[in-house]
Amino acid sequence: MFPGDFSLSVSLFLTGFAMDLNKVRNIGISAHIDSGKTTLTERILFYSGRIHKIGEVKGAGDGATMDHMDLEKERGITITSAATQVRWDDHVINVIDTPGHVDFTVEVERSLRVLDGAILVLCSVGGVQSQSLTVDRQMKRYKVPRIAFVNKMDRTGANFYSVVRQIKEKLGATPVPIQIPIGAGPTFEGVIDLIDMIAITFEGARGEDVKREEIPANLLEEAKEHRHEMLEALSMFSDDLMVALLEEQDFPADELRKIIRGATLTQSITPVMCGSAFKDKGVQELLDGVIHFLPKPTDRTVTAIDIDATEKAKKAGELTEHETKRVNLSTNPADPLVCMAFKTVMEQFGQLTYTRLYQGAIKKGDSYINTRTGKKVRFGRLVRMHANDREDIDLAEAGDIVAIVGIDCASGDTFCSESVNYSLENIFVPEPVIRLSIEPAQRDGADRLSKALERFRREDPTFHVSSDPETNETIIAGMGQLHLEIYIERIKREYRCEVTVGEPKVAYKEMPTKTVEYNYKHKKQTGGSGQYAHIVGKIYPLPEDAEQNFIFNNNISQGRIPNQFIPPVEEGFERALVKGPLIECEVVRVGADLEDGSYHDVDSSERSFETAGWGCMRESLEKAGMVLLEPIMRLEVEAPENYQGSITGHLSSKRGVITQTDTREGTAYINAEIPLASMFDYANELRSMTQGKGGFSMEFGAYKQVPKSIQEEVVERRRKEKAERAKK
Repeated sequence: MFPGDFSLSVSLFLTGFAMDLNKVRNIGISAHIDSGKTTLTERILFYSGRIHKIGEVKGAGDGATMDHMDLEKERGITITSAATQVRWDDHVINVIDTPGHVDFTVEVERSLRVLDGAILVLCSVGGVQSQSLTVDRQMKRYKVPRIAFVNKMDRTGANFYSVVRQIKEKLGATPVPIQIPIGAGPTFEGVIDLIDMIAITFEGARGEDVKREEIPANLLEEAKEHRHEMLEALSMFSDDLMVALLEEQDFPADELRKIIRGATLTQSITPVMCGSAFKDKGVQELLDGVIHFLPKPTDRTVTAIDIDATEKAKKAGELTEHETKRVNLSTNPADPLVCMAFKTVMEQFGQLTYTRLYQGAIKKGDSYINTRTGKKVRFGRLVRMHANDREDIDLAEAGDIVAIVGIDCASGDTFCSESVNYSLENIFVPEPVIRLSIEPAQRDGADRLSKALERFRREDPTFHVSSDPETNETIIAGMGQLHLEIYIERIKREYRCEVTVGEPKVAYKEMPTKTVEYNYKHKKQTGGSGQYAHIVGKIYPLPEDAEQNFIFNNNISQGRIPNQFIPPVEEGFERALVKGPLIECEVVRVGADLEDGSYHDVDSSERSFETAGWGCMRESLEKAGMVLLEPIMRLEVEAPENYQGSITGHLSSKRGVITQTDTREGTAYINAEIPLASMFDYANELRSMTQGKGGFSMEFGAYKQVPKSIQEEVVERRRKEKAERAKK
């Protein structure tokens, strides 16, 4: 029995009546690869009445509802985040299913930026894996409360308590199990609810018949022990519960839920639930948990930058360059609109823009201001998304997530009513670490390739497109091989453009290691007024943890150089950092102090000082003991235990550093830090080493210095490549 027909339940929203924000939840489902996110989402859709037939991620049929792209169905992975809306227990839940592969991490990043709560899905066998750590960091960055759901309890080797321990040890969280499993692996039957102290099992063809019964006698003592642990953990957040525990009195279940909710919203605890989405067990209880413990839009305090007030305060000298004036946003639909475009998708008939409303309301046909561009934009069509399907709506209010059809904007843009000028904090975008050249196989494909690259560049902030001025090659850069592979495949399919791609290359960076003092003059006389600029100062390396790649300090005093010539010097410095002296890669971690100089009344100009800055930086870097930096990846390998020795030896031969090894149920989990340059054919190498039984996941860790011998090899190789290109 479902809690109501979905089409009727959302009719109020489609016709534009006001929402009760107490009954709205905006949640994301995030996890490591293959933890069961999309399978779980499919069950959520089914039990809520949103779909009437369950699709599977892998196997026959049409595939999972939320994996609507052909490539997602073929590969059995989620590539893009997909949004939908379901109704459960008289509440509306906006759900975003996100990818697990780190190559598509920006999809998780921008989803968590606009969500109020999340479900962190963990595999009962794999536990807290490498991508789980990344997702955890993203949730903490945006202060998103979450429930942990230990999935795949039906798998051989499932260990709920081991996963709880890992949440504490690896994520540094405070896990509080509010359920324990009945059995594990093939004997998994259901869960024991520690709040109401009942056993819950799931019967019927698809587990839709939820049975709540007394806890079996053989499990009662274990349940009491775990309930006592739960109450002790929760007593830290409630004096009343502490007193009840000391006096050994019963405590009402509804009051317990309020304590759990309060501690979850402050991210003091992570409630832990369990089940098996694939075997249709535990999902309905998880939905109840979403309603009980995750925040409604009014629970979260959202601030925006008041652009006008900030500029006024800076002019008055009340704020420094990096400080801002902020305002709290309300969830009142009558207040001026403030919303964020967090994801854009280019379609045949224009752009589809996913938008989270924080304040006010959007009405179809009204116009709003993009505060980044200052332009007024008309919202001609509003839709509610269900994976790739859409339903037209006339109105959307604060707390909602909808899509706008046919407007031109970028990910992270803020839209406001004309009466306010606010900006919401943008989305964190990691830097790409891998690049390759791409060109159309036939000359007539150039236009189609250009359109495809422009579309993907606009949709995905981690996908970069550039041109190499020496070779005239088009270079694409991304988060990993799979990331670029998917885009190349989409170019072939969606744009019918066959392409030729070069070998993947590591995105190296260059960095100075020595301080260099400069005293640089730019002097040019060409008849009439010439060019003159003179700058004195020093260039030095910044520490590894520096937040910015380039820092410029103006220490000029007594007007030795007029103020209008200072910014051009900085611009010249920055222009010179695009290509370093070693292999013409971006130069990072550079500090520059401008301390003295001189100018000419007639011959000095802004252009003269910019040219001086450019020439000075290039000359200084040649003397600065430049070194190469390379991307170091965090790697997790999962393989049968008997292959552990050969895998660790192989990784060490690739300059890898083993950081942790663990063995669970005959499976070895090996964590390492390893240069990306060593990993281009690792999938095949691991397959042959483990007879196809090993798997791995990898994510960017940090840029670190290349060993001197390797640096010499890379520099020599690039020098030869450049010489060969020159011959052609």
